[in-house]
Amino acid sequence: MAITASMVAELRAKTDAPMMECKKALTEADGDMAKAEELLRVKLGTKAGKAASRVTAEGVVASFIDGNVGALVEINCETDFVSKNDLFLAFCNHAAELVVKSNPADVAALGELPLSMEGFGPTVEEVRKGLIGKIGENMSIRRFRRYSGGGQLVSYLHGVRIGVMVEFEGDAVAAKDTAMHIAAMKPVALTSAEVPAELIEKERSVATAKAAESGKPADIAAKMIEGSVQKYLKEVSLFNQPFVKNDKQTVEQMLKAAGTTVRSFTMFVVGEGIEKKVDDFAAEVAAQVAAAKNA
Repeated sequence: MAITASMVAELRAKTDAPMMECKKALTEADGDMAKAEELLRVKLGTKAGKAASRVTAEGVVASFIDGNVGALVEINCETDFVSKNDLFLAFCNHAAELVVKSNPADVAALGELPLSMEGFGPTVEEVRKGLIGKIGENMSIRRFRRYSGGGQLVSYLHGVRIGVMVEFEGDAVAAKDTAMHIAAMKPVALTSAEVPAELIEKERSVATAKAAESGKPADIAAKMIEGSVQKYLKEVSLFNQPFVKNDKQTVEQMLKAAGTTVRSFTMFVVGEGIEKKVDDFAAEVAAQVAAAKNA
């Protein structure tokens, strides 16, 4: 498979790895982006994962809490400019409130709920379509998470791009600190035991490849692999992470000292996992000039 400059650029943006290393990895992986990224992680260690969390789509995470019921909602748009638009922000906040108050089953059901705004309506979906016409940019409701299990709730929004909701019992200040910690450190689960199996397997495969490259005897290589996996589990589980405000204690120790139990959490990062369309400006201008000549 031919390795194009745009493929190399995409892998570089994801990994921060040098251009030639990206090209070599893509060549070895026969153009498979995910495989090339994994090859770079094996070769370059954690450096290759430095930029992997960069998000590539725009939008807003909004939250709403009413007593013991709360929700996080992610709504996407095309540009950062629109994510600051007052009408778009108001729409996002209305959507979060509707999720709490009307308990829609999914995004489609949320779209059917009653809403009137700026003369548009009578449903969320009709308002969305109306705002697309008014603002001139596509927008879509991507996902939401609703809490109604009876626990106390707190949310933390880091700007509009990261939103966290924590379900807890105990001290609200400790819970808010935990929500801020989650936004900063991005754990994937409460405990090591709850880390998704597919993430563990991915980490194990990287560790296995690194151990193989080391040339160590099988028994030592096995210990290296297990050590890497255990280190990863501690790094991505909330309770094991060093608390951002005091790294001499873990989050679990901080919560225990505050007499607080965290039952669950949700974190939304805007655009996480979404491929953003890269426009070729020169080609776009050329196409417009050609269209004008033929008109």
